[in-house]
Amino acid sequence: MLTKNTKIILSIIILASVTAIYFYGRSFWVPVYQKITGKKTIAEVVLTYGPDARERLRPYFESSGVSYPPKKVILLGIKSTSQLEMWAEAETGPVFVRSYTIRALSGVSGPKLRQGDRQVPEGLYKIEGLNPNSSYHLSMKLNYPNNFDLKYATEDGRSKPGTNIFIHGKAVSIGCLAMGDTVIEELFVLAADVGSTNIEVAIAPTDPRLMLLSTSIQPNWVSLLYKQLNIHFSKYKRNEN
Repeated sequence: MLTKNTKIILSIIILASVTAIYFYGRSFWVPVYQKITGKKTIAEVVLTYGPDARERLRPYFESSGVSYPPKKVILLGIKSTSQLEMWAEAETGPVFVRSYTIRALSGVSGPKLRQGDRQVPEGLYKIEGLNPNSSYHLSMKLNYPNNFDLKYATEDGRSKPGTNIFIHGKAVSIGCLAMGDTVIEELFVLAADVGSTNIEVAIAPTDPRLMLLSTSIQPNWVSLLYKQLNIHFSKYKRNEN
């Protein structure tokens, strides 16, 4: 016969296990669920979430003086402050649209080095594709590792630099930018409207516009990467007036 305290402890363990499986085991059980219920297309997702997402987005673009959808979008991710800035390319140059809070991002300051290190990468990336059947609601795949990452992984002798880095929903991260479901719906619809090839993503450890990233650290390729990020972020300065 189990005592009352033992039953309470077992209940807590079971609840913690179920919670962990729900959040951290989504890559295992969600595909099974989707196999039963059926998968969605990008068009279906945009049809479902598009009207509300655009209604939320348009006021920000209107306030910025940019028509929706813009021709090009730039996303600036800052790991230290958990912020993702959205900029749009206008005829007069880049215009700040809004900033989102990144709900979760794992790892520490510094670029991603290898598979399984749970690091959010740092660098200049493109959106490689949209996933309407993500285990984390919806997702946008970054082209990590890009040519720069692959070149220096090879020079370092790192044969497995990792892959499958996404901007996705929910609030759990193992190397990705988790934005929450409402925000990823907006970003997903925006990417579909603009064209994913017209979106650039830059991720830095800290904001180079406030203090330049060090370009005198080892290994040398990190210094080179940070020099690129310093130059890239310098193009996007918000008007505080």
